[in-house]
Amino acid sequence: MSDPAARIEELKTSLQLQPHVEGGHYRRFHPSKGTDNGGVRQAMSAIHYLLEAGQCSSWHRVDAEEAWHFVEGEPLELLIYDADHKSLRRHCLGPLAADVDAMVIVPARAWQAARPLGRYALVTCMVAPAFTYDGFEMLEEDAPLARHLAGLAPEIPAP
Repeated sequence: MSDPAARIEELKTSLQLQPHVEGGHYRRFHPSKGTDNGGVRQAMSAIHYLLEAGQCSSWHRVDAEEAWHFVEGEPLELLIYDADHKSLRRHCLGPLAADVDAMVIVPARAWQAARPLGRYALVTCMVAPAFTYDGFEMLEEDAPLARHLAGLAPEIPAP
């Protein structure tokens, strides 16, 4: 499909994507809704995640490792902040090429944000052990770290 706007709408419909609290659109597809693991945290969870031009995934962290896999569209920039070493790494996630990764792993508890570098980017994000809201944290706008990250990555808007 050569019309990006039409493809974005097709993806939202066919993948049943909903607005995400971080920005963009998503749908959790594993484990499936209603899957009961007897109160035990699942080994892994996975979502489809779509960012359009002008959207971003706000600074956040989870208590588990997260693997970002590029699916389609144009590359996106995935930013990972290591608070222990006070360092910011920028990864270009897209079709495998020189200086472009098809997959990037975000360490557990690392701050992360993302933005599309073109019209849209569709990725699959897998979290292990499985994502839980108890293990999720959005960066507060008035946190000292928010001001620091705004200086390092002004292209990611404050929460």
